[in-house]
Amino acid sequence: MQKQRKIPQRQCVGCRTMKDKKALIRVVKTPEGEIVLDTTGKKSGRGAYVCPDAECLKKARKSRALERAFELAIPDDVYDALQAQMEQA
Repeated sequence: MQKQRKIPQRQCVGCRTMKDKKALIRVVKTPEGEIVLDTTGKKSGRGAYVCPDAECLKKARKSRALERAFELAIPDDVYDALQAQMEQA
């Protein structure tokens, strides 16, 4: 009998639901203080997770969830870039 591997779960900062880590998009604050989308899930830095859904990003923006997660003010252009990257993917 083969042992089932546990699938890592993460919480979306927008809708606050637990989902499989692979189903979410990781937003990273790099050691240099830059905010970027991490499509590979391997970039170094502090991560927060968002559903690949524009509504979740909107909710996260409205509730300032990413600001709380990274303890940093996030400029609007970063959110716009995240939204554009999300639409491309």
